[in-house]
Parts: sequence; C-alpha cells; structure tokens
Amino acid sequence: MMRVLVDTSVWSLALRKKARSTDEEAVVDRLSAIIRDLHLVMIGPIRQEILSGISDNARFEELRGKISVFPDFDITTADYELAAKFNNECRKNGIQGSHTDYLICSVAQNNNMSILTLDKDFQRYKEYIGIRIE
Repeated sequence: MMRVLVDTSVWSLALRKKARSTDEEAVVDRLSAIIRDLHLVMIGPIRQEILSGISDNARFEELRGKISVFPDFDITTADYELAAKFNNECRKNGIQGSHTDYLICSVAQNNNMSILTLDKDFQRYKEYIGIRIE
C-alpha cells in the first residue's frame, strides 16, 4: 500500500476551484481515490497552508471541519534534518524552494510515500533528491 502525501496545490484545486479543466478533474479524481482507499497522509504544515488566507471565519471553520477527519502524520527530527539536507543539495544546484516543500519531500522520502502535487517545483527537486511524484 503506497501512502500519498497530498500537497497544498491539490487541496486548493479540490476545495476551492469549481471550474476545472480535464487534467485538473483527473487530479481531483486521483485525490478522491486516495481518500477512498485510505492512502492519504496529512501533515500539519500542509493543514496550515490549506487554512491560511481564509478571512471569513464561517468558511474557515467549515473547511477546518472537512479536513479534520485526516489526522496529522508525526514529523520527526530526522524529517527536519533531511529537509535541511534537501534544501542544501538543491541550493547547491541553483534550485530555490520553500522550507515546507523540502519538509514534504523529506517526510515522503523517510516514510516511503509518494507526493501528489501540481507544483512544478517538485519536478525540479526530483532531479537532485530521491522523491516519488504522482
């Protein structure tokens, strides 16, 4: 069973955007299958990104309630250390990324997970670090 760490970009598409292209609809269908098959992994930093920027408190609470069914996967010291190593490796090769992106990569790598994302930066990271992207 392959667990899948779902990036904020996919959540944003599924939860906020109503008009979707065929490709986008396929990603939302993949997210639905991951949820249905109980392969979804949530981490706190992604939960925070999903909920950030919602100024309407009622909408915030509604969304918080929807994603509350997914418990946070524990992030360890080894995950933070590997995230820093990934950051250093990518920077050495001219690739900038966010701390959250590298944390996503390290949690996935350390725990034999793939990453479902629409963020093209992850393709660039993949050139230098051993991550699996869906």
